[in-house]
Amino acid sequence: MSSAPPSYQGHRYPIEVISHCVGRSVRFPLSFREAGKLLPGRGVLVSHETARRWCATFGQACAGALRRRRPGPGDTWHLDEVFVRINGVRQYRWRAVDADGTVLDLLVQGRRDAAAARRFFRKLLKRTCSVPRVIVTDQLRSCGAAHREVMPSVEHRSHRGLNNGAENSHRPTRQRERAMTGFRSVGAAQRFLAAFSGISPHVRPRRHPMTAPEYRTEMTLRFAIREQVTGATALPAAA
Repeated sequence: MSSAPPSYQGHRYPIEVISHCVGRSVRFPLSFREAGKLLPGRGVLVSHETARRWCATFGQACAGALRRRRPGPGDTWHLDEVFVRINGVRQYRWRAVDADGTVLDLLVQGRRDAAAARRFFRKLLKRTCSVPRVIVTDQLRSCGAAHREVMPSVEHRSHRGLNNGAENSHRPTRQRERAMTGFRSVGAAQRFLAAFSGISPHVRPRRHPMTAPEYRTEMTLRFAIREQVTGATALPAAA
């Protein structure tokens, strides 16, 4: 896959403005309308629909580029699912993270039976191009049935208390979902969450094991990497 920055040809505003809007929209629990309201102080007036299109167009490309820069996943994967209402219909968001909390993949689908679990497991293996040593799930029987069929050689641990890593990883997504007052369709939810899960961990390092100078150095490096993959330069502060 190409590592070149996405093309901004044909867009009215420069790269720096678009990258700033997309970055703030992902880093903070903002709606698209609120993300657009951050720009008038910099002399830019855009609608919430423009902010949404920018995030949809350039969020996926940025997330993919950041994922390709990460090291391979660990050998212990945590899998979990939570329900989410989309247009009043209950759907399930399947999610997998490694031992460090890095999101490996996610899938929004309408069921949580064995067929849904098999579909997610196969998508996960295809995305990561690797096989774990251990998978940890809650006590949902569908996961056990899918495990025996899709990856029988992998050790399976099923216990509610062991899967806190996957359950806690849903918190940033829940915050973003509340800010957006929900999703309008399964496809829109899948596209946004795929981009969000790729960018959000990059701008939210695990601060608790870092000192303040280490955190500042790490964030400077991460912002430089983000600007490199988006093709943008730092946006000057507003007067």
